[in-house]
Amino acid sequence: MRILHPPHWTKPRGYSYGLVAKGQLVFLAGVVGWDREGHFKSKDFLGQARQALENIVELLEYAGARPEHLARLTWYVVDREEYMRSLRELGAIYREVIGNYYPPMSVVQVVSLVEPEARLEIEATAVIPE
Repeated sequence: MRILHPPHWTKPRGYSYGLVAKGQLVFLAGVVGWDREGHFKSKDFLGQARQALENIVELLEYAGARPEHLARLTWYVVDREEYMRSLRELGAIYREVIGNYYPPMSVVQVVSLVEPEARLEIEATAVIPE
């Protein structure tokens, strides 16, 4: 995979503008911060973010992929301000679970999520290199 960063563009922080990849595609549905039994152990944004990222890593492993194969993440959050207040801690959690790899990401505030207790939901796409 090759990260897209035109040299005259401002360097993004915590994400990439885009990437080019070739290989087997892996698509993950929106992943929330619940455990394997479908229970939310955490009610707060950061706890759910950690669990959602750990769930994504586990699903990737099941597909034969690793976090560095992520090609895109779309975050859906119910509270933009909660997300913005959490950026420093969220970055540390992200690096702990995913590593220092930053695929293209988007964050979208939504009115609500299907799971009423969920503070966020993350869709993921990965590419396992050929």
